[in-house]
Amino acid sequence: MNHEQAQARALKKSLTEFQKPSGVRSVSEILLSAAPLAALWTGGWFAVAYGLWWLALLLSVPAAFFVVRLFMIQHDCGHQAFFRSPSLNNWIGRGLGVLTLTPYDCWKREHAIHHASSGNLDRRGPGAIATMTIGEYNAASPLTRFGYRLYRNPIILFFIGPAYVFLLQQRLPVGLMKEGWRPWVSAMGTNVVIALLVAAAIWFGGWQALLLLHLPTIVIAASIGVWLFYVQHQFEETHWDRNEGWDGPHAALMGSSHYVLPQPLQWLTGNIGIHHIHHVASRIPFYRLPKVLKQHPHLNEVGRLTLVDSIRCVGLTLWDEANRRLVTFREARMMQQGGMAAAA
Repeated sequence: MNHEQAQARALKKSLTEFQKPSGVRSVSEILLSAAPLAALWTGGWFAVAYGLWWLALLLSVPAAFFVVRLFMIQHDCGHQAFFRSPSLNNWIGRGLGVLTLTPYDCWKREHAIHHASSGNLDRRGPGAIATMTIGEYNAASPLTRFGYRLYRNPIILFFIGPAYVFLLQQRLPVGLMKEGWRPWVSAMGTNVVIALLVAAAIWFGGWQALLLLHLPTIVIAASIGVWLFYVQHQFEETHWDRNEGWDGPHAALMGSSHYVLPQPLQWLTGNIGIHHIHHVASRIPFYRLPKVLKQHPHLNEVGRLTLVDSIRCVGLTLWDEANRRLVTFREARMMQQGGMAAAA
């Protein structure tokens, strides 16, 4: 164990004091997220009823941010971080999973895999943005390279892909089908409740409200969520190691960004931008993460990304094992050409 790994482990141990949720605070966070969403959707229903379809579409944008915030609460429930009772965490998470179109128990399982293997090149799996190394990409078949380029296209990655995942893919326990009956119960149970709510929405508000308000809300929220997940780990100086050199706390700290957002956006996204601390100690409720930064100010600069920085991350696609950084397709091609020229 080197010095940096030892420091990361010491940090994780020091964060234990923050891993105590407040029941009152947690309930208030749920209400502060669900009540505005209900108000926005109610306003949207009235807008559709009076033929103001454009207003319903506009209201879907702020509604999407509150769906994202509810997803962050669901996320904390999955880490057993929002309430002291595991059962309460799980049932609140399952209920919120209906609103976010995310089968809670399936998501919880995949997200646990993500946390247990984040930054490990030999254990890349579900629950993460697919990332190839330069060597893997160069050795891949033309069809595989084309598929990876297509997957990494911003239109696919941030718009079409998220809609597909949340509206279609998550209706089945994809990736967990062989793990017994529990993933199926989670997915099918969530689907049944979603179907009942969709039927009720059509009955009371008509199909127009569903298409002009609820569907855009979910599609926009899905894109926001995938964007946030992307910038949490896909930045130039992120951290990857092969299995023999991988250390969990160190990879969690150095392979997760500190996404510095304006205060309104930080609140709406449940402080998820303080992701490096979350990955080191995932049982800290999101409302305690800013306090961690105040007591550990040196962590403010670890993995720091601004909004402008995050836009520049979009083109980063391949992990350069030699130089330990994410690079663009163009940079990888130039390095390959440079190596061929040097060999000649």
